[in-house]
Amino acid sequence: MQFNFNSTEPIYLQVASQIEEAIFTKNYAEEEQIPSTTEISRDFHINPATVLKGINLLVSDGLVEKKRGIGMFVAQGAYEKLVRKRRELFYQDKIVQVVDEAKRLQISKEELLDLIKRGF
Repeated sequence: MQFNFNSTEPIYLQVASQIEEAIFTKNYAEEEQIPSTTEISRDFHINPATVLKGINLLVSDGLVEKKRGIGMFVAQGAYEKLVRKRRELFYQDKIVQVVDEAKRLQISKEELLDLIKRGF
């Protein structure tokens, strides 16, 4: 993990996004324990409350689950949830913009599909 303390993005969001990315890239497998709040706090000199706030976002999203007295674990189905979430973000952030720009450029649906095929 690497944190940018000069970024406008709050540290707790950086914690959440980096753990989320590790789940997505399968660096943390489903049902595998993730580093504790204490470990992350100690290793990266971050306030434990800040780390916990980031991890709690993942708990709220159903990506991480707390096992009382044991630690935090990647929830079963977390990878699939992330794939669905990222596909929707891809659609919203990329596809909608591409289609809008294609319309402004008067590129037909067929031409756009040909361009996408060429890109593959």
